Amino acid sequence: MIAAETERRIAVEIAAEIGCRPPQVEATVALIDEGATVPFIARYRKEVTGGLDDTQLRKLEERLGYLREREARRAAVLAAVEGQGKLTPELAAKFAAATTKAEIEDLYAPFKPKRRTKGEIAREKGLGPLAEALFSDRTLEPRAAAEAYLGDQVPDIKAALDGARDILAERFAETPELVGTLRAYMRDRAVLRASVITGKEAAGEKFADYFDHRERWATTPSHRALAMLRGRNEEVLSLELEIDADDPAPVKPVERMIAAAFAINVPAKLAAEGFLFDVCRWTWRVKLQLSLSLDLMASLRERAETEAIRVFADNLKDLLLAAPAGSRATMGLDPGIRTGVKVAIVDGTGKVLATSTVYPYPPRNDVSGTIATLKALIVRHKVELVAIGNGTASRDTDRLVATLLADLPAPKPIKVVVSEAGASVYSASELAAAEFPDLDVSLRGAVSIARRLQDPLAELVKIDPKSIGVGQYQHDVDQGHLAKALDAVVEDAVNAVGVDLNTASASLLARVSGLGASLAEAIVAHRNAEGPFQNRKGLMKVSRLGARTFELCAGFLRIRGGDEPLDASSVHPEAYGLARKIVAACGRDVRALMGDSALLKGLNPASFVDERFGLPTVRDILSELEKPGRDPRPAFRTAAFAEGVEDIADLKPGMVLEGTVTNVAAFGAFVDIGVHQDGLVHVSQLADRFVKDPRDVVKAGDVVKVRVVEVDAKRKRIALSMKKDDGSAAGRPSGGGPRPGKPTPPRSGDSGGALAAALAAALKRN
Repeated sequence: MIAAETERRIAVEIAAEIGCRPPQVEATVALIDEGATVPFIARYRKEVTGGLDDTQLRKLEERLGYLREREARRAAVLAAVEGQGKLTPELAAKFAAATTKAEIEDLYAPFKPKRRTKGEIAREKGLGPLAEALFSDRTLEPRAAAEAYLGDQVPDIKAALDGARDILAERFAETPELVGTLRAYMRDRAVLRASVITGKEAAGEKFADYFDHRERWATTPSHRALAMLRGRNEEVLSLELEIDADDPAPVKPVERMIAAAFAINVPAKLAAEGFLFDVCRWTWRVKLQLSLSLDLMASLRERAETEAIRVFADNLKDLLLAAPAGSRATMGLDPGIRTGVKVAIVDGTGKVLATSTVYPYPPRNDVSGTIATLKALIVRHKVELVAIGNGTASRDTDRLVATLLADLPAPKPIKVVVSEAGASVYSASELAAAEFPDLDVSLRGAVSIARRLQDPLAELVKIDPKSIGVGQYQHDVDQGHLAKALDAVVEDAVNAVGVDLNTASASLLARVSGLGASLAEAIVAHRNAEGPFQNRKGLMKVSRLGARTFELCAGFLRIRGGDEPLDASSVHPEAYGLARKIVAACGRDVRALMGDSALLKGLNPASFVDERFGLPTVRDILSELEKPGRDPRPAFRTAAFAEGVEDIADLKPGMVLEGTVTNVAAFGAFVDIGVHQDGLVHVSQLADRFVKDPRDVVKAGDVVKVRVVEVDAKRKRIALSMKKDDGSAAGRPSGGGPRPGKPTPPRSGDSGGALAAALAAALKRN
């Protein structure tokens, strides 16, 4: 249990990091400790937190965990040192001042139980006094002083001096202030060097950019760090940290720093100082260089993984909040060549109406039969949308559908190429088997493709986020941290949009604040047995759903057409009284008032503030009454691929094309322009200004215009630009864009393939 004073100190630290006041942090921590979720706190406890947004709250939650772990470790270490009878007031003060786990471990190092060391063995041989004498009295001549310690266990002078060296080196290497100084110096000056292991050139060609590569450790970007670390793991590259390798001086700066820490003159002025400086060099070479290099490599990986996880999370958020095409009858096509094109028709609610498999490609080549089948299905089920998976034979199927639609009378269905990333994972899952027990695995993928066009969020929540493939070296990062970050993104997205209580799947309900898989299934079971919920209060009849859970989830669940109009909004049931007070002030029925923007904007929010609900809640209710159940996602629109540009061989420098952003990495954005290979808009080509973060300009799903800069068909590399070029170049993303198109091919999801291979020259520039 962490003491109150420690909790206050943590609150001060977090407040400085996220830009708020300590009382705001303390109030939020209290809510988190009571079991409140971030979405609930962000939306319904603004008065308590002082209006912290969901980004601040996620950072607060993350840092709270780390800092509590740090404080628990600090307490454990202090107890251990005190148990040894070695905790002095000065040492306790140093422990109290440590701000990171690494600093705490540095301070604890001299007291940590360890295996029998060379220094301890030397002390057992009686060489402790010799080491102390040479360190304390620099006028002593080392060899002469060592003669007094010769005996059965110390046969000669060399053995005596080696033992004294081991004792002193251990002391030097466990001096916290020195270790901290050297670590800071290495962080600033270290150079990361990668080189190819002899004989691995051909097998490791995808790492060719790093066969002879040097760059500062401090500025190595995430994607290059992870590429080099992967190359090392695959035994293609060797990695090492160089410190002052280009410094020609016979005495390196790190050696001078060790000597200075113990007032050892360089060059030696007194008899013992030559021996002591040799101890400094030994300490660096044998003890500190390796341990600190390992620390920095671990820190590099942590830093790179944190950035890679952020990139994945940001891209996932964009895809989850992609524009929904809406409740329209949709045909899903999962293209295949030998195995045929799988077809599924779903109605506006996602219910499967019909399935089929057609074979327009070799070996059957039944084009006419395919067109006849698809046309009949479109006409019979009044299909408004055609979703085409972006895998094998995607463009061929796209052309075939275009031919089909040309013969149909208006209004014609809209065809859209959508991502099928993760569809195969879903098709073979227990969830899909339970949902479609009588449907073949291959056809389940077509259903998923159709549904993800209708509502990307509702369908993608059924898939493990890691399988959606919008990450940067996602398989190389800590999978626990990745899963936690992605789960938070999914939770925030689902609750930002809200969920229809009477139509949502258990997978979607499970992501609602306060619920989980078990309660979500209980809600669906209750709904199936008792019929649709007529009001939010009906949730209290669901088995195991108590008052606390109701408080956390109710505001995010919508009931349209029920007996309580406010249940269709994000107004929380606890604030219905306040909402009715506002309605009464307008002299209108709540149903008539909802959507009356002019009347609602004429109200003074401050006049409705009371002891329980402050201005933030009043303003939220007014906004919700103005646009009840508003969807934060953008409007639906599609990218138009250029006619006749279907293969990388069709591309020519200077072409201006429209495409969909599929993935955003630290070094740029990948764009699907309809040729089966995404092009890369390097960060330097995203705008006519300096761009630090590509997501400041584009995000996954944006529809953009790009200019072809360079094409390498052999290596399947396409360089694109969004900069202006005589007024004809690419433009800004369209209105937040829809997320149709090809959200992420597997090659850019696992960047060790294409991200490491994509545009080597561009990556070098980054």
